[in-house]
Amino acid sequence: MKIPSDEPDVRESETGGVGPFEGLRVAVTGGTSGLGLALVREFLSRGARVAFVARTPESVRRVAEENPGAHGIVGDVSSKDDIYPIALQAAGELGGLDVLVNNASDLGPVPLAMLSDTECEDLERAFATNVLGPFRLTKALMGALAASAREGRGAVVLNVVSDAAFNAYPTWGAYGASKAALHQMSRVWDEEHAADGVRFLSLDPGDMDTPMHAAAIPDADTSTLKRPEDAARELADAIAAALPRRDAHAASGTPVEESIQESVQESTKELEGAIS
Repeated sequence: MKIPSDEPDVRESETGGVGPFEGLRVAVTGGTSGLGLALVREFLSRGARVAFVARTPESVRRVAEENPGAHGIVGDVSSKDDIYPIALQAAGELGGLDVLVNNASDLGPVPLAMLSDTECEDLERAFATNVLGPFRLTKALMGALAASAREGRGAVVLNVVSDAAFNAYPTWGAYGASKAALHQMSRVWDEEHAADGVRFLSLDPGDMDTPMHAAAIPDADTSTLKRPEDAARELADAIAAALPRRDAHAASGTPVEESIQESVQESTKELEGAIS
């Protein structure tokens, strides 16, 4: 599903109390460039404690130095052996986890190629990063997320997808098929863990001016593309809508599960209608 561009900014609690991200513990994969970096900065600006993951030590070090308060983790989500070290560092650095954003992505073959011309290794790499990575990391962190939900803090997993998950574009087969799988996995997970208070969102941020988009379409007119910072704000708003309003349910005595369900139902109606 694609996030509506006119989603209201919910940086502040409607009751004037604690903002939805104040003190929350957030982990972002692919956090050193493009949308991932914009998300790291957006969450920090809203008062969250943030850990981010990327493969290149130099990039992780640079982003951590440029964004005080962000904890950098070097790791490759496509590698099974890296998953538990990533999960342990994220939960350990933050003291638990409330929000996980599976943002790291792989296009598959570059330049993009027709499926019949795609090497098996390129398809496998796309699925390892875009499907197996989020699956393994979410599974490894599910205990921390469920604990957060039980404590009334809320728990949200955002899986970043693409309109290529819903529409058949020539040469986008490896990427589109992997994102379609991630979207369906998100829907199943949301059904399975709704009663636990762990919410799953699967959102398309739109076409953005990022290094990945430039690699896919080198001659694209960047003036027509969304700024990653704008997409990050919209995604953060969607996550905030799925989190329980901590001041509201505490003041009213509303059970945590009901508070989560009410906030999610309101935002999901609009998000579901935006699927292409």
